[in-house]
This record gives sequence, C-alpha cells and structure tokens, in this order.
Amino acid sequence: MIGFIRGTLVRHQPPLLLVDVNGVGYEVEAPMSTCFNLPATGTLVALHTHLVIREDQHILFGFLTEPERRLFRELLRINGVGPRLALGVLSGIGVDDFIRCVELGDAAALTRLPGIGRKTAERIIIDLRDRLGGAAMGPGQADGPMASPGDARSEALDALLALGYKAPEARRMLDRAPEEARSTEDLLRAVLRQAVPRG
Repeated sequence: MIGFIRGTLVRHQPPLLLVDVNGVGYEVEAPMSTCFNLPATGTLVALHTHLVIREDQHILFGFLTEPERRLFRELLRINGVGPRLALGVLSGIGVDDFIRCVELGDAAALTRLPGIGRKTAERIIIDLRDRLGGAAMGPGQADGPMASPGDARSEALDALLALGYKAPEARRMLDRAPEEARSTEDLLRAVLRQAVPRG
C-alpha cells in the first residue's frame, strides 16, 4: 500500500494530479477540497494516499489532510459507495460539515452531494453515525480512527469493521460487552470471546 507521497507537483488538472517523486511520475486523483488548496505547479507537495486495486487498473487517490483520507476510507466501507462517489462527497462538502450532517441525521443535505440519493444518504447516516463518534477531524488530529483518541468503543468498532464484521453486527456485539470492559483491548477481547464463530 502506498500511504504517503512527497514530490514536485508537475501537473494540476482537477481531479488529476501528477507528482514527480525522485523521477517517477505518480498520477493521483484528488477531491476538490485538496485541489483547491494545492501549491503552484513546480513546488513541493505532500499527499496522504489511498491505493485502490482493480483487475484492470491501480488508482492512487491523494488528500492534503489525514482527516480527508480517513473520511474517504470510511465511506468506502459503506455498501454501494465506491471511490468515485466518495471522491464526489469530499469534493462537495468539508469533513466537519459532513460529520455534522451525519450527527444530525440530515439526509436532505447529503442528497445535495453528487451521486447521493435518499437511500444512500440514509445508509451513510446509519453506518457512520457511531464510527464518527462526534469528533471533529481538524488537520491537527492524530492519525487513527475517526473518533477522538481514547474513545475505546469507537476504536473497538473500527477494529471489528476491519476484521470484516458488518457495522450493525459490530455495534450489537459492543452493546453486549460487560461494563468493566473499558479499554479498546478489553472491549475487543470481551466481544470476540462472546462472538459466535462465523462460518
């Protein structure tokens, strides 16, 4: 996985960027939120990246901030949301405004984003409400889950999703966790011990 690149911005034709990293030109697709804040061509740029691998192509997506990339990755976990749609979301709304819409259950605002219909907006709200955890995702926030550091439940939820559990199932597992399990590690140990083996 290519997680980060730093090099000279050679071409800037939104949403496509070309970055020269030690003589190798990386084509990177970026949301407008990143494209609008890039330096002039010919200058140094640093991008957080996410690589999508398909049978016929590898596509590198780039983001100026870690919160943008983190939101992009969270969107990709939602059934029916692919990279193009996730890029469109980030191009149409800021990270903090998106989080606010999810927290408020404002499906109408999400449907104004490109490619988002009512059903997709509702699915996004249901799937992301717990994972976002009400945390602001400003540029200074540390890497890690979208919820604030120390939010053990959100971190445990993120880990369960990474293990392949669906969001509703993972939330139910955490709801059944004993009260004394308060750290992320204790929560994961408790819920995985209780989990019925999945075929």
